[in-house]
Amino acid sequence: MAEERLHRRLAAILAADVVGYSRLMGIDEAGTLARLKALRRDLIDPQIAAHSGRIVKLMGDGVLVEFGSAVDAVACAIEIQKHVRERDPGGAGADPIQFRIGINVGDIIIEDGDIFGDGVNIAARIESVAAPGGVSLSEDAWRQVQGKVPAKLVDDGEHSLKNIAHLVRVYRVELGSEGTAPPAATASQPVATVSSVAAKPSIAVLPFQNMSGDPEQDYFCDGLVEDIITTLSKLSGLQVIARNSSFVYKGRSVDVRDAAKQLGVRYVLEGSVRKSGNRIRITAQLIDAKDGAHLWAERYDRAIDDIFAIQDEITLVLATELQVKLIEGEQARLRYTTTTNVEAWTYWVQGLSHFRQPVTKEKFGPARPCLEKALALDPTSAPLNAMLGFVHYVDARFGWWDDRKTALGKARAYADRALELDPENADAYTTSSLVFMLRERYDEAVVDARKAVQLAPGSADAATFACFVLASSGYPEEALAQIERAMNLSPNYPANYLGHLGNAYRLTGKIEEAVTAFKAYDARSPGSGLTDLVIAYMENSQPDEAKQTAKRLLAARRDFTITSWLKTQFRRDAVRLEADTASDGLRVFASSWMSLIPGPQKDDSFLDSQIRTSQIQALANEEVRHGKSNCAAG
Repeated sequence: MAEERLHRRLAAILAADVVGYSRLMGIDEAGTLARLKALRRDLIDPQIAAHSGRIVKLMGDGVLVEFGSAVDAVACAIEIQKHVRERDPGGAGADPIQFRIGINVGDIIIEDGDIFGDGVNIAARIESVAAPGGVSLSEDAWRQVQGKVPAKLVDDGEHSLKNIAHLVRVYRVELGSEGTAPPAATASQPVATVSSVAAKPSIAVLPFQNMSGDPEQDYFCDGLVEDIITTLSKLSGLQVIARNSSFVYKGRSVDVRDAAKQLGVRYVLEGSVRKSGNRIRITAQLIDAKDGAHLWAERYDRAIDDIFAIQDEITLVLATELQVKLIEGEQARLRYTTTTNVEAWTYWVQGLSHFRQPVTKEKFGPARPCLEKALALDPTSAPLNAMLGFVHYVDARFGWWDDRKTALGKARAYADRALELDPENADAYTTSSLVFMLRERYDEAVVDARKAVQLAPGSADAATFACFVLASSGYPEEALAQIERAMNLSPNYPANYLGHLGNAYRLTGKIEEAVTAFKAYDARSPGSGLTDLVIAYMENSQPDEAKQTAKRLLAARRDFTITSWLKTQFRRDAVRLEADTASDGLRVFASSWMSLIPGPQKDDSFLDSQIRTSQIQALANEEVRHGKSNCAAG
């Protein structure tokens, strides 16, 4: 008897489910069902019909829909997400209903009206990693719809999806922009940051108060909070405000509701630490900033050796209380991982106090001996190996201790050791990506930068360094998305974020926005980003402003040379490099340099001769050989 032939076809699959369905049903079963029925009747079903979709099946908390076109599937998803809040705003103690939507294009099997196969499975798994209120799609779907739907599609990196054998690259739809560029920047507010509570649960961990009476113990409190933030940032279903934003409240008396509003979060964790001998007392409380209610509070009075268990308990409670939806592998990431050696941890938190300082030899450099002592006590710590690798990467870039080849060798060895110890350590992938970049192995650098972001989706640091690597490696659009993500995660972002933003804008051709970002960088950190600002001014046909900026730079830094600056810069794009080092751009620096030489005013013919025959020309030639930056290190 002949074997029955399976009926297959290519289709676009949309999978959607209700965020927090069990919780909503537990609060008000009848009301939730009535609201869902109304949303289906008034919004979902009409949109599916309007976009030629077929509802395959309805589940209690979701729906599976087949479309003949990926464009129709994405357009339908956008319309649903755009209008669901106005149809169901919540209120009267009820949270609004939100959906996650995932879309894939693939081969499906049809049987008795139902559909099966990897095409369906991948759509369902992508839905599970989509943000509440958001739409995510596979790379196969993205290829079909880019440029054809009214929305900006942002690369969200490769994901390891449950029961899917290969990594799947996921793109998210930025619904707020509807395909337009980010709002124009100003010097005081260069980009839009978080201004309202995010769709996913959002939290800020404020600095814990040092109750020991010993200012030297501040680093102990800060290290504890840093560990909690780092662990929470590994969860894709939670938005965690970065340390450099929440720590602006250190030493200040602040109403947590005001802090939450300023940081754009719903929840705040605050606490205190008292360390005495080998005992430690930690208090922690989780507050809902919406009404100031205390959702959870605990006091831990234990031996210092229990510090790691306390951190595990706190992060697990937070994930539970905030009802964070954990995807495959995230349960394991909730565990504290820096070191299990208390003495090593003490050296680590001391090193961290320097590690978070501006990147100069005097301020950042002292982190190295602290981390070396910590690692000597716990050589099997992946995070400590990764951090020491990063320190040596910085040395390779700026030339503080070793020659570049030696420093890069050390950085590579530490990064490799970290990855050997923990193949899912985001910091190790960040360090590895930066080392690859310095060695001009750009493809490998990009792979590791994307992996770091995937493993720590809530880390502003991972996103910022990914921006640097991606921009240097020829992916400026993706770099721009990462620095915007970092700024959202860190509303009180440090000034250097503006440098990264400016370069990403410039490399994507948004020159006016680049100029604005570099000017804001200079305003926040006087003298920073001026070299890049000169280049941006020239690209924006503003030679007078370029010349004045070059004069400012050369007057402030008499030892500045293009050669020395280029040694800290990296660029894959030889064509763009040649454009950046064209004679007009070089002429601005040459002209400004000449204006600082005492004596009669030099005319254009003299300047031209200097550019052709002097040291200035030698610098130009050296620029072409070594490459130019898209990092804002002015």
